[in-house]
Amino acid sequence: MLKTYTYSSLNGPDIQKLLTRNTDPSNAITQSVVSIIDDVRANGDAALKAYAERFDGVHLEKLYLEADEIAAIASSIGREQRRALEIAFANIYRFHETQLRKEKAVETMPGVKCWREPRPIEKVGLYIPGGSAVLPSTLLMLGVPARIAGCKEIVVCSPPQANGMINGYVAYCLQLLKIDKIYLVGGAQAIAAMAYGTASISKVDKIFGPGNQYVTKAKSLVQSKTNVSIDMPAGPSEVLVVADGTGNPQYIAADLLAQAEHGPDSQAILVSTDQTLIADVQVALEEQLAQLPRATMAAKALANSYAILCSDLDEALAFSNQYAPEHLIIETEDWESLVQKISNAGSVFLGHDTPESAGDYASGTNHTLPTSGYARSYSGVSVDSFVKKITFQHITMEGLRNIGPTVELLAELEDLQAHKNAVSIRLG
Repeated sequence: MLKTYTYSSLNGPDIQKLLTRNTDPSNAITQSVVSIIDDVRANGDAALKAYAERFDGVHLEKLYLEADEIAAIASSIGREQRRALEIAFANIYRFHETQLRKEKAVETMPGVKCWREPRPIEKVGLYIPGGSAVLPSTLLMLGVPARIAGCKEIVVCSPPQANGMINGYVAYCLQLLKIDKIYLVGGAQAIAAMAYGTASISKVDKIFGPGNQYVTKAKSLVQSKTNVSIDMPAGPSEVLVVADGTGNPQYIAADLLAQAEHGPDSQAILVSTDQTLIADVQVALEEQLAQLPRATMAAKALANSYAILCSDLDEALAFSNQYAPEHLIIETEDWESLVQKISNAGSVFLGHDTPESAGDYASGTNHTLPTSGYARSYSGVSVDSFVKKITFQHITMEGLRNIGPTVELLAELEDLQAHKNAVSIRLG
């Protein structure tokens, strides 16, 4: 089921090929996304309604649902489901609220005081994927830190369901977050709408949320063409499991399938020091896959996935750090000794009893994470993602006497006389 490689037999190009995912060699995705962005920019709401018919099979009279409609849809879910969403909301809030810290002012020399203060990004756009799986958990993961940060306007876009509505779970999450409007727009067209604005949808300052390759490409393109920023390149889901002989094949198979069922372009990687374990996981994958409702989709993802046999855990982690997975699971007994050796990963799950799906839903950590190797340089979403930090400074006359001569000399070195004069006129 999983193609299996031996790490020691792989050369540089072999490894590079294994590290590469979600490429667009023919530029077909880019060309399609550019066309969609240009259409939305030129035609606004009319383009969005046309794409809803084309891609979602839905004719929309209006592009949004308001508070009364959201409340009616939310009322359709049961108390048990509400309680699960409330617990997830509370845990995510509890984890994220500690991230909004006030920094101390620093007196860099007598009379010279410097500090930073956070300010919320005023208008943010949250993209909630739909299509084959609607993800209320993603709404919580993005909406909670946006609320904690204090963003003034939160624009939420998600593809409409076949009935032109949203599901009850997304609706209830909107209520938990006190968001009273949602736009029924998906795909690259949603990203374009939030980046440029339309008659219905406000232009935002920053766009958040995962999606398929089209959504990810759209985010990258609008960031390069506008003053709108993005959280990170967050494309198709991926997991890498590092396991030794203490790993449980059934657990590992379940963790791999949990990512594979997201979509055919997801990737699930097993890196192990034990050949027998790899063989046992292969058997478990076949058994568990047959029981899944989304078996066809998961099977396609597994066809693009693989296992690697390594000589030891150091070698396994070396490959993992090169791959820089969105989700990294350490399925070993002695996981504590490995933590400091992890340098590139979006979110890490330690030990036999820590399934990645706990982080996807309710442990509290954020599941909006960098994919495609971007964990080498990006962090997952946090409250910090929704604020910018402004530096302040105040200098007394004593401070200016202390620092002024240094500034004057450095301005002279750079031949910037007006810079020097701004100090000298005060000291004179």
